[in-house]
Amino acid sequence: MGLNTGFIFIEKRKEKNDMDRKKLEETILKKAKAGKLPCAMCFKIAEDFKISKREMGKILNAMKVRISQCQLGCFE
Repeated sequence: MGLNTGFIFIEKRKEKNDMDRKKLEETILKKAKAGKLPCAMCFKIAEDFKISKREMGKILNAMKVRISQCQLGCFE
């Protein structure tokens, strides 16, 4: 009985994470112009979705979205 309850909890959390990830990707695609997203916008989206900037970078790489207007001057 306890194992099934835990499994259901894990499955529901996974479903929520999948939905959050889908919403995050939709937001990125909506804000990106020509496959690029300004650095400040990346920071804002990461903050809104409560993810680290490092995780945001990994997601952008996986989506093949490039960072533009880098606040540190690393990307143009």
